[in-house]
Amino acid sequence: MSAPSRRRTAAAKGSAPVPSQVPAMLPPGGSYLQRILNARVYEVARETDLSAATKLSKRLGNKVWLKREDEQDVFSFKLRGAYNKMAHLTPEQRAAGVICASAGNHAQGVALSAKKLGCRAVIVMPLTTPQVKVDAVKALGGEAVLFGESFTDAYGHALELEKAQGLTFVHPFDDPDVIAGQGTIAMELLRQHPGPIDAIFVAIGGGGLISGVAAYVKALRPEIKIIGVQTTDSDAMLRSVRAGRRVQLQDVGLFADGTAVKLVGEETFRIARELVDDFIVVDTDAVCAAIKDVFEDTRSILEPSGAMSVAAVKQYVAATGAKGQSLVAITCGANMNFDRLRFVAERAEVGEHREALFAVTIPEARGSFKRFCELLGPRSVTEFNYRIADADVAHIFVGIAISKPEEAAKLARTFTKAGFETLDLTTNEMAKQHLRHMVGGRSELARDERLYRFVFPERPGALMKFLSSMHPDWNISLFHYRNQGADHGRILVGIQVPRGDAAALREFLASLNYPFEDESANPAYRLFLA
Repeated sequence: MSAPSRRRTAAAKGSAPVPSQVPAMLPPGGSYLQRILNARVYEVARETDLSAATKLSKRLGNKVWLKREDEQDVFSFKLRGAYNKMAHLTPEQRAAGVICASAGNHAQGVALSAKKLGCRAVIVMPLTTPQVKVDAVKALGGEAVLFGESFTDAYGHALELEKAQGLTFVHPFDDPDVIAGQGTIAMELLRQHPGPIDAIFVAIGGGGLISGVAAYVKALRPEIKIIGVQTTDSDAMLRSVRAGRRVQLQDVGLFADGTAVKLVGEETFRIARELVDDFIVVDTDAVCAAIKDVFEDTRSILEPSGAMSVAAVKQYVAATGAKGQSLVAITCGANMNFDRLRFVAERAEVGEHREALFAVTIPEARGSFKRFCELLGPRSVTEFNYRIADADVAHIFVGIAISKPEEAAKLARTFTKAGFETLDLTTNEMAKQHLRHMVGGRSELARDERLYRFVFPERPGALMKFLSSMHPDWNISLFHYRNQGADHGRILVGIQVPRGDAAALREFLASLNYPFEDESANPAYRLFLA
């Protein structure tokens, strides 16, 4: 976490130009309180639940609450600010139509608000926007225009269209009416939880949500900490507060696309700098783990930006040792692209420190693999990738289930002490994203190889049963296994079996009593692995 950020100095000169669409600034706190109390959001939004995250609370030793903005009709809080802004336009402005730039959730809020108010809405979205959000905008009657790689690119194009077509710009965050609309979340939250609250965790993209929440909470309950949350690759607000001026990022990460903003707003920067107590930066693995945490408590799937606040709660507890506190995470969106779920599931284990990844070098000798597995004891192997490639040594990629972060280093020392050269890849981004899927290839050493695909029960000892049953003169030349969280595991194994051992091979396969398929004639095997 950074040092507290509540500083009372004005923004430094020389920051990026102020968008012409932003109305005159308001003092943080007082004037915003009145605007929030009078905001027109409930003509389109609804009061969302404040629900206890029971499992997560028990695990963290604190009372964790989720403010469920992911339950809105457009699965995001953004419709609050959009509607409040558009409801305050003149009839002439609404008749001419509105335009906005958005990574997706604000776009849906504007589209729905326009539908309710009966006006035209042009939505400029980055090319990287998940298709689920583009489709949602079109379904609500919005005119989707895809342009650029980030919000900033889409924003610039929207300004051009605004002038060319005489539209009114609805800013996603840097507008007092938008900020006030988002602030109604805090109004509900404090009414729903009148008791002590130690901290509220809020994801930050451009800063509209945290500005509205901070303005309301600090006006009524200044003792409550407001903690902003950003990802490691999209931390424009944190850098701006540290620099004392708005800092524009050259690039932003696109995993949490809802908060991928290169330059925060002038008004939101001013409020955040004044009222936000602290900032926490979370990485992709932590966000994936938080998505899983929320699913286990609610059976709902958040988008990455929607889960950032939950990841920060966990990081806050780990860093401060907090116990018995009341901590609120605003789950601000659930527009998840289904295709991302595989990636989320894969990375959640590492983010939750439940899996350690290693590259281990073992002698290319019979029994080496078995000896390595014996070092694991009762631990579960989550993945094993190996392809024979050298006559003397073998390099294996292995994932191992752990329960605490420090276990990874302990395992590495155990392997090294046993004579296996070991490289800890648990925090290696290339290994997590690519290498684990690329181990393999053809090998001139894989003579007399037969390839089999097995299904076996996921229980302790299943892998050792397989290895112990195999003839000691046979060699494993290829091995791939990945724990999928199901009742049954699947492995692909290449076994070098002398041609005279056909009967022994049949006996071995029968004794295992595992369902299997002989893939030796599979054309894909012949193309890539044989």
